[in-house]
Amino acid sequence: MDALIILMIILFWFTIWMAIRHYYVFSREKRELLEHISDVTYTDVFEKKTKKKNRRGLLIQKLTKYAEDFSDLGQRVNFFSENHDVENWLRKSGNSYNLTVERFQGLKIFLLIVGFFVGVLSLIIGLPFSQYSIIFLPILGYFLPIIIVRNQAKKRQQLIRKDLPDFLDTISTSLQAGINLDQALREVIRFFDGPLREEFSRFNYEIELGVQRETAYRNLLSRNDNTEFQSLIKSLIQGQNLGVPIATTFKIQAEDMRKLREEQVKELAAKASPKVTLVTTFIVAPVSILMIAGLMILNMIYGENSIFNMLQ
Repeated sequence: MDALIILMIILFWFTIWMAIRHYYVFSREKRELLEHISDVTYTDVFEKKTKKKNRRGLLIQKLTKYAEDFSDLGQRVNFFSENHDVENWLRKSGNSYNLTVERFQGLKIFLLIVGFFVGVLSLIIGLPFSQYSIIFLPILGYFLPIIIVRNQAKKRQQLIRKDLPDFLDTISTSLQAGINLDQALREVIRFFDGPLREEFSRFNYEIELGVQRETAYRNLLSRNDNTEFQSLIKSLIQGQNLGVPIATTFKIQAEDMRKLREEQVKELAAKASPKVTLVTTFIVAPVSILMIAGLMILNMIYGENSIFNMLQ
């Protein structure tokens, strides 16, 4: 009987292992097939709808189902989160969690209530610092969505700034080869990932749907507050109105952005020098002096020419 039980356990874990292995092989072959289709048909199969969502994103989407009940209260209790500010943050962050302003406002109230109940529960159980958690956990729950969305917006703009010069150089080369702007954007964005790809993919979709080019440019401006990106889009609008060659606009913008990046690096290096000096003065130098003084004192006490030997 014991041998049969052991055999069944082994078969059970073997079956689990085989299922996991086959699922992994299926996922890998599916991704390879999608990449092949993307290369052959020039379609963008890795848009946000088909991207793998991390656990935090799935958790937030589940929480938003409960947050809708608190949306009215959240729009009234709008400390540090006015509706127009929230709409601006969601737009510039890419809204990867598919939040509306109402859901966002309800989410922070829902997390505040959850934080309060968790604090009360920890106080009943008697966990360490539970008397503080009943105050700080609701505050953390209220501000957590605000912090996450604002950090996402900031990170997204930094990624755009990072990829923009290379993107402009590639577009400029394609335009000089005789390809029109829409076709160049459609081809080049396939080799870029992140928010830059998302923005210009959406721009292409708007153009294909019949949106006026200047309106599509204005939509790009409204979704991004990156200085370099806004300068590029404004130059494109001005070049379109004045008839300036687009390839020249992209080339000049790429050169200007690289110069600006060099200046920013020099500025950061100049700011880092006083910080290094401060650390050296108040941390490294005192520790070095204490080590040397300690060695001297130990040598005076325990060395061959110590004070005790001289007194004897």
